[in-house]
Amino acid sequence: MPQTSTIAIVDDDDAIREALDSLVQSCGYESRLFTSAEDFLAHQDRATIDCMLLDVKMPGLSGLELQDRLNQQPSKPPIIFMTSYRDEKTRSVALDGGALAFLAKPVEVACLIHFIELALKR
Repeated sequence: MPQTSTIAIVDDDDAIREALDSLVQSCGYESRLFTSAEDFLAHQDRATIDCMLLDVKMPGLSGLELQDRLNQQPSKPPIIFMTSYRDEKTRSVALDGGALAFLAKPVEVACLIHFIELALKR
C-alpha cells in the first residue's frame, strides 16, 4: 500500500490553517498544522514532511527565516509560500532560497493543488 504524503501547513491564521487542512485532506494527503515557524522547528518528526505550505509574515520567525534555517540542513521538503505581501523583493528572496512557488493570498485552489502535486513528484 503506498504511503500517503504529508503536507505541513505553517500559518499563524487559524482560519487559513483550517481551510488548507480541509483542502489537503480532500486531495487525499495527510496534514500537520503548525501555528508558527518555531512550532514547526520543535516538531521532532520533520523527516516525515513531504511538502510545506508556508506563510511569509508570522510573529516570531518569518517564513523566510524558517526557509533559511531549513536550507542549512541536509534535506528539506519543497516549500510553497503563500502570502498577502506581494512585493517583488520578498518573492525574489523566497524563490532564490529554493521555494517551489510564491503564491498570493487568497490562493487559487487549482494553482495550489498543481504546485502541491509538483512538489510531491520531486
